[in-house]
Amino acid sequence: MALDLAELAAPAHTALLTQECQRGVIGDLSVLPELAAAARAGMLDNVARLVEGARAAGAQVIHCTAERRADGRGANSNARLFQAMSRAPTLLLAGSEAARIVPEIEVAESDLVLARLHGLSPFQGTELDFILRNLGVRTLVGVGVSVNIAIQNLAFDAVNASYQVVIPRDAVAGFPADYVDSVFANTLGAIATLVETDELLEVWSKAGPAS
Repeated sequence: MALDLAELAAPAHTALLTQECQRGVIGDLSVLPELAAAARAGMLDNVARLVEGARAAGAQVIHCTAERRADGRGANSNARLFQAMSRAPTLLLAGSEAARIVPEIEVAESDLVLARLHGLSPFQGTELDFILRNLGVRTLVGVGVSVNIAIQNLAFDAVNASYQVVIPRDAVAGFPADYVDSVFANTLGAIATLVETDELLEVWSKAGPAS
């Protein structure tokens, strides 16, 4: 039986996770033009709306980012993706403009920002799981990029850690479009509750303002 969305995503036990919504990933400094184009075809506006809606309703907002040191220490090199990113003209160096969240998405003082040097998932090598449990979070809303890799990793890791996962279909992006559709139909749809941004915002608006 499908869970009621209002109960599943109640702000008191829900966190919104933005995944790699950074200038060097989907913004003006992106070294991944196809991904950036996909993100700017509606996804980015929806993420910004969800961040505001989550915060207003009292759900925790957590921005999960990828970074690297200038010397590359601690970073993976065991996949072509990592090797390509290490040679990119713009690196996601800690503290750099490329590593910052895109300006379209406000980062408030109440938000948390968790960076990782390693891996493909926001759970890998960070304190995310412990922080979520300390906050009493049971449901994660995952938004951002990419459906190709990180969003799938987020969903699998969250389910394996016993969280419920909600994915607003129009607040994530990947490429090409037919591959993204296939991932939702054959993979993410089997482990996560798929919704649209407006559905979730309506639920949160009815939950009332944060106290």
